[in-house]
Amino acid sequence: MITKSGKWFRQAAIATACILPLWSHSAFAERIKDLASIQGVRSNQLIGYGIVAGLDNTGDQTTQTPFTTQAIGNMLSQMGVNLTQEQALKLQLKNVAAVMITTSLPPFAKPGQPIDVTVSSLGNAKSLRGGTLLMTQLKGADGQVYAVAQGNVLVGGVGASSGGSKVTVNHLSAGRIPGGATVERAVSTAVGQGGYVYYELAESDFATAQNVVDAINKNMAPGTAQAVDGRRIAVRAPEDMDARVAFMGRIDNLEVKRVAGMAKVIINPRTGSVVMTQKVTLESCAVAHGSLSVVVDAAQPLEGLGAEIQVKQDNGSLMNVKAGASLADVVKALNALGANPLDLLAILQAMKAAGALRADLEVI
Repeated sequence: MITKSGKWFRQAAIATACILPLWSHSAFAERIKDLASIQGVRSNQLIGYGIVAGLDNTGDQTTQTPFTTQAIGNMLSQMGVNLTQEQALKLQLKNVAAVMITTSLPPFAKPGQPIDVTVSSLGNAKSLRGGTLLMTQLKGADGQVYAVAQGNVLVGGVGASSGGSKVTVNHLSAGRIPGGATVERAVSTAVGQGGYVYYELAESDFATAQNVVDAINKNMAPGTAQAVDGRRIAVRAPEDMDARVAFMGRIDNLEVKRVAGMAKVIINPRTGSVVMTQKVTLESCAVAHGSLSVVVDAAQPLEGLGAEIQVKQDNGSLMNVKAGASLADVVKALNALGANPLDLLAILQAMKAAGALRADLEVI
């Protein structure tokens, strides 16, 4: 009998087996625009505080969210409707909600350009469905207003299964407004410094940086690019802006061989996801966790047979796995025992601390 958690490990092992062939080569080609970004060309985060009105009795309980009534009072006073402090405290509105509006101002955005915004409830509103965001200023880190948002909030709906016995409710306290904000102020973005444009790799890697330099020098002209360090590459670009844009467009589409990254294991204990690279291996180790006991013997008694992994429980059951000492083998062995995701997380952390896990372990 295979338990639910056992099925999870089996699925993880199958997914790993499907993914590993993708890493069978030590290097593969990618465009420079997929590997690196241009220094200084970046987005900027914007945020604002506003009110969503028109809700169907699903808004904030204003007696428990005083900031909602305060915001409503401030908004009405700007429109010539003045409420006394006592009147404002007595407001019992169920069709409004205080919200935070967030978005990113893309590089080179100009006044009048629409951008999408995300609206999230700040109080105890049950749902933002059917609401309308009232005009809200969106500010940057410097406190300046860069966009103004307003519009109808789109929230995911409520659905039922075909039999009608199971109802799935989506997250109703947040939504989006496509094109809901209008850019009011542009951010100056300098493309390069002087006669150079600097490319920054997404991940620091000396081999990949050298490959990028070689590709640019081969397709443009010798000496056009040079590596500053393992992440940054300086490229000599034309002074004329039109020529520079065309020049950078050509560079962006050049293909570069990216060297495969380091051995890495990523675990998400909330969803039970495990992703690993082909280079993940284990040193000789013995692990005991609760009723589980794992022994990895990296010694190879016969050439070509690989290492032997033994997994057993207190009841004396024993399983031998004839394979290389890789993390995939350990996952398959634990799968047969029905260990839960937390068991795997604890075992991998212990292996990493002991130096037996030859990979970078990351928990997200």
